[in-house]
Amino acid sequence: MDQHLSRNSLSETQNNVAAYTIEPENNNLEGVNDEYWRYIPLLKAALIRGDWDMASRFFDQDPRAIKAPITDFSETVLHIAVGTGESAIHFVEKLVERMPVEALKQLDSIGNTALHAAANVGNTRASIMLVRKNPELLYIRGQHNLLPIHCAALYACKDTLLFLLKVPKDDHVSTPFSDKDVVQLVNYAISSGFYGKSIAQDVALELVQRYPQAAKSKDDDNMCALGEIARKASAFPSGSRLKFWERVIYCCVPVKLQTVIPIKDPMSRARGDPENPAAANRRSQGIAHKYIWSICAELILKGFSISALECTGCQKLQTMLWKVFEFLGNEQEIRSLHDSNVFKSYAKDALIIAARLGIHEVIEEIVDSYPKLIWTRDDNDDRTIFQRAVIERHENVFNLLYQMGDYKRYLMLVQDNHLMLVRDTHEDTMLHLAGRLAPRIKLDLVPGAALQMQRELQWFKEVEKQIPPMYKESQNKSGETPAMVFTREHEKLVEEGQKWMKDTANSCTIVAALIVTVVFAAAITVPGGSDNTGLPIFSKKTAFIAFAVSDAISLFTSTTSLLMFLSILTSRYAESDFLYVLPKRLIIGLSTLFLSITTMMVAFSATLYLLFGHDKLWILIPVAVLASLPVTSFVSLQFPLLVDLISTTYGPGIFGKQSDRPFY
Repeated sequence: MDQHLSRNSLSETQNNVAAYTIEPENNNLEGVNDEYWRYIPLLKAALIRGDWDMASRFFDQDPRAIKAPITDFSETVLHIAVGTGESAIHFVEKLVERMPVEALKQLDSIGNTALHAAANVGNTRASIMLVRKNPELLYIRGQHNLLPIHCAALYACKDTLLFLLKVPKDDHVSTPFSDKDVVQLVNYAISSGFYGKSIAQDVALELVQRYPQAAKSKDDDNMCALGEIARKASAFPSGSRLKFWERVIYCCVPVKLQTVIPIKDPMSRARGDPENPAAANRRSQGIAHKYIWSICAELILKGFSISALECTGCQKLQTMLWKVFEFLGNEQEIRSLHDSNVFKSYAKDALIIAARLGIHEVIEEIVDSYPKLIWTRDDNDDRTIFQRAVIERHENVFNLLYQMGDYKRYLMLVQDNHLMLVRDTHEDTMLHLAGRLAPRIKLDLVPGAALQMQRELQWFKEVEKQIPPMYKESQNKSGETPAMVFTREHEKLVEEGQKWMKDTANSCTIVAALIVTVVFAAAITVPGGSDNTGLPIFSKKTAFIAFAVSDAISLFTSTTSLLMFLSILTSRYAESDFLYVLPKRLIIGLSTLFLSITTMMVAFSATLYLLFGHDKLWILIPVAVLASLPVTSFVSLQFPLLVDLISTTYGPGIFGKQSDRPFY
């Protein structure tokens, strides 16, 4: 900070800051609380008009008013002025100049100073004025034992947060906060989304780099920084559902360069490394590359109307995760601890949270550092991460099984360590959990109750493949086998799937029947009529051949479609039918219906060309446009369903190896 900061008082304040709580004076004047009416003009001057001249005259008449509580919450005129934002910044400036240094520490009824109020509303300029005059305000705790910097992070006031972070760094204080303060600040920064918007203001990453000791601590809610990262599902590809070009951009952003920059002393980056200029040069090149990429990315992303945060924020947050693991892996005192203490203290909670939310990136990083955590169970229900993946239907976590090496085969032979046979508190195996109904949020990702039932069967069959045959009929505490659980849980979904299938088949049957009627009549009454010998007059025209072929195809395909939809209506609708039988019939029915509509339009267009194409060529353009409307309508309304059907029934599916990275 500039020379206005009182460095002596700041150093004294920070001597014992790890457990520091300044107890400021809060001398409420006797009797003032009953006389708020006296200060109504002063309240209006600070809150509404920002009229310093009037307020100055008031203070001249009543010097006590500058420190007096003037609201029901014991707020002083300074609290009110900074809380109105920067609209009254001139008023705040004059007021701070006039007030004594100690008066700036006065608390309101909930224990907040004026700096807390400025941090709550993001009044950065007022924060600068207050800290310049009394740096001790930075370390006074307010409501819920929060520092002003916590308030700025909690209420997502980035500019104010950046300033409050800058003060300790400018004063050459490496760790001005306790470990608990830092981890709470990191958690608030992550929760407020302060990552990835711009490299220069990546607050959460900067905090982890500056204060790596935060990796060892938990906040008052017993949450560590790693757990808060794991809760940020939208910050990872597995939780953000990126589009194609977003995935391409995500893969190209070179944020891993940051992981090679050792962060030990926050000031060391500014001083450089005179003993190793080559390393310093590589770091400079990495930073330059990062900034150049950020500029290019902004220009590219604007063309797609995508914000840089949406595509690169997840990578930046992963970089934070790598920093935490880098610290945990290198810290000698942690290596000396017993494994169970490490697991319980640092990574277990984050692993469980990541499994609940389906963030496989976090799980991979944790297990890569602590392989034994693959056996971790949730204290609430005694379930492993893979059991959690099954019950929550997180296929990206379940697919980590396919990234396991040959050791997985060994696990299959040892019942006590068998990941598939571990039972929870209800004695449910993983197959029992696969038999349960998926959460509604997962079912809604699949269109139609029939396809939802198909997806549930696919999950059950996939988990069943991982279970030794002799254990597929094992019973839980209720005496139910996995198949019994599946039938009971999906009874309503089967009914909904049956209704959905019949409604779809009924609608398509009407359309197919109409097409059969039209194209059959067109085949009998050919365009242009016939000559005396019974041959069509236009039989030698190319357009007539196009008409005849397309009309015949339309007749055959619409008839096939009609039969397929009739078979759907008369199906038995057993559970197993939803896996292949019913989807296959619906695929054939919709495909042939789409082809019949298309060829019917071709036949109609060929007929119009035969009748009017010789002397009225202009009519062909509007005919072609209008003929495409039914096809376009079908594509927009039903073709996505057809694509989903083909993809889920005959596509690669949602299960399988998703990367070449070894897991356990």
